[in-house]
Amino acid sequence: MESLAGDWRTLDDDGRAFLAQALASGVPPHPGPHTGPGCGPDPGPGAGSGEVQGWLAELLQTAVAAGASDLHLSAGCRPYLRRGGILRPLEGTPVLDAATVHDLVTGPLAAEQRRQLAATGDLDTGLTLGGDRVGAQRFRANLFRQSGALAAAIRIVPGRIPSLDSLGLPARVARFADLGSGLVLVTGPTGSGKSTTLAALIEQVNRSRPAHVVTIEDPVEYRYTPDQALIQQREVGIDTGSFATALRQALRQDPDVILIGELRDLETIRTALTAAETGHLVFATLHSADAPSAVNRVIDVFPADQQAQIRSQLALSLEGCVSQRLLPGRDDGTLTAVTEVLVATAAVRNLIREDKVHQLRSMLETGSEVGMHTFDQSLARLVRQRVLDVAVARGAADDLSVLDALLAG
Repeated sequence: MESLAGDWRTLDDDGRAFLAQALASGVPPHPGPHTGPGCGPDPGPGAGSGEVQGWLAELLQTAVAAGASDLHLSAGCRPYLRRGGILRPLEGTPVLDAATVHDLVTGPLAAEQRRQLAATGDLDTGLTLGGDRVGAQRFRANLFRQSGALAAAIRIVPGRIPSLDSLGLPARVARFADLGSGLVLVTGPTGSGKSTTLAALIEQVNRSRPAHVVTIEDPVEYRYTPDQALIQQREVGIDTGSFATALRQALRQDPDVILIGELRDLETIRTALTAAETGHLVFATLHSADAPSAVNRVIDVFPADQQAQIRSQLALSLEGCVSQRLLPGRDDGTLTAVTEVLVATAAVRNLIREDKVHQLRSMLETGSEVGMHTFDQSLARLVRQRVLDVAVARGAADDLSVLDALLAG
């Protein structure tokens, strides 16, 4: 979850220097060595992220210096930066042609990644910038074909793993990191900061107890420096063939905590529930609008004749759900986390088991004593704290009449 401050209209001195150097260096970039994630300072050969050099490195440095969250490259356009949720072209850069974009985005890739991109037209990968693999700036890149040419959406991963408190998350969320077992879901749309919240939870585990943590990611974004915990990071496509395969194997690797980058399919969800039931703490992300829809999505992926059993498993294993969105803050160029938190109380578990998920909304509205709240309650709190403008909050409300009543009260 990015904290994006400053004035969009001007780059700072470092940003101007990077941009001037980028424009002077020309195109194409120089391919860099294939490096990537692992446990410790040198993951060794076969790791999964490409080190960027040349003009792509300069563009990424400019994006970082400008406080951007994303860099977009597409043939027929100048490079675009997203900052504070606003997407605008990077002034002073040339319009990119298809050959230039191809050279920029394929330069850091390994041969197998290039073959995959050519065969499927899509690739998720991690990129690094800087020779020191522990301190290197990391990026998450999605490469894809559009209108017959390659394009890229590159997310800047903050260099330091933020604390849960610095992300503005409720205090109740931090308690999920102290659990010994169970399933914790972090949900929201793409770009809502799910990966950063998960990283902050894992970092809290890392600093607080001697646990064995296995992460399964596509791609690896944050790199952890082992503290109290042993952390082993596996990247889909590099270290393992799929989330489902890696999760099955993880159960044989003596884990205490498992992080699943995304619950994508029935097999992965089934194995995650089993892991949570059998004494492991499982963190996972899911694309859903809110906590009740996350519960429904887990259940609905299964055939109808299996859903009663899955409801029972989920009621037993679920510990909580954090749903989040990012909205423009009152300070120019900032994004603010708005959350909904579900805590698996006995009453919540019973509603899941009895197929009464539609009643979870009332539990969220009245469960403040155990740390639960709805999006609209979070919006009202942030408006009262003068973090969000009223107009922004009203535009994002799930139920405008409820939000207005909360603000009036």
